[in-house]
Amino acid sequence: MAMKNVLITGCSSGIGLAIAARLAKDDQKRFKVYATMRNLAKQDDLLKAAEEHVGKTLEIKQLDVCSEESIRNCVNSIPDRRVEILVSNAGMGLIGPIECQTIEEMQNVMDTNFFGLVRLLKEILPDMKKKKSGHIVIISSVMGIQGILFNDVYAASKFAVEGFCESLAIQALKFKLHLSLIEPGPVITEFERKVYEDGMKMDLSGADKETAEMFTNVYLKNYKSIFQSLGQTAEDVAEHTMKIILSDNPPFRHQTNTLYTPMTTLKYADPNGDLPIDTFYKMVFQHDKIFNASLNFIKLLRWRSKKSFDLGKNHS
Repeated sequence: MAMKNVLITGCSSGIGLAIAARLAKDDQKRFKVYATMRNLAKQDDLLKAAEEHVGKTLEIKQLDVCSEESIRNCVNSIPDRRVEILVSNAGMGLIGPIECQTIEEMQNVMDTNFFGLVRLLKEILPDMKKKKSGHIVIISSVMGIQGILFNDVYAASKFAVEGFCESLAIQALKFKLHLSLIEPGPVITEFERKVYEDGMKMDLSGADKETAEMFTNVYLKNYKSIFQSLGQTAEDVAEHTMKIILSDNPPFRHQTNTLYTPMTTLKYADPNGDLPIDTFYKMVFQHDKIFNASLNFIKLLRWRSKKSFDLGKNHS
């Protein structure tokens, strides 16, 4: 069986790196992975993760999703421009009060997270249509379904991705193309660490005192606890992504974190949209002690299950 060409964006770290390494290491050698990143100086971590596969099932290329020329040059460098699976992963985050964010910062998030995907598809989709074959996999987020406090602009970019793909999926069916949205919840990566650190350094002088305190003493204070309790690893998301890619009939949407699913289910339980907003408000501002206790309980359960699993592996 011939290897399928997979083009992945944002592979210098995190989810993109994990997906690239996982597919390149496939025992059955079903994939030829073109792992791309904006800055090739940041390829060392990927090289370490999959060094024996470089030049075989893995090639590293430069691609900036904010540049049409960069995308075109990368695709043209692939033999016959053959991209059978596209994994759109490159993205950037932004947290904090909107009063403290510049329009330029907001535009950069939209340019990367939304228009980056659009640029990729403008270059790759026509070839897939001609062949009437291909799978487009987008690393979205549960925040493309449900907005979260102080993630206004990031959520907006993912909502845009979800609406765009939901519209495009109808057309894709006509050309026998598959389109899948992977929707992780919290994922413990360098991406999230940088978002948190940028939030810690944010100048909050543009916000009123109550909003600034809410961001610092409620959001940032609980940030690490949420990730430690509910967070997945990038490798876990990569496993989910590989299963979707290998599926004969891949779903349009796939959430990777069952711990987070009850949160997004609220969105569909109330057509008026009040239930999730009211629930999150009460969790954050009225029942914060119960919320934190629940996070600690989940963290304990996950630690104990992991400990049991590790002991089991060592014993065997």
